[in-house]
Amino acid sequence: MSVYIINNLVIRDRAEYRKYERAFLPGFLAFGGEVLAVQDDPKPREGAWPFTRTVLLRMPSAEAADAWYESAEYQAIVKHRWNATDSNVVILPEFAMPAPQAAG
Repeated sequence: MSVYIINNLVIRDRAEYRKYERAFLPGFLAFGGEVLAVQDDPKPREGAWPFTRTVLLRMPSAEAADAWYESAEYQAIVKHRWNATDSNVVILPEFAMPAPQAAG
């Protein structure tokens, strides 16, 4: 079952963050990842949105997400994101729709 990775972040150092961006995609794709959406300064429909970038990713499974995150390739680059941003990252499982109730 797919999982979705959401990263809401505030970028403090664009030059440092670019190092992360340039190296991110090949390793992420190698683990079956998909980039679904990336938006700088998204405009909230409701409430406040204090983040300068929001990223939505999909991985084929929680195991694939863990393998990617813990990989030597990712650990070699994640320091650039940590140094450049304040990040809030969550991994959410795909929502399974409940079976419809029989009329009765």
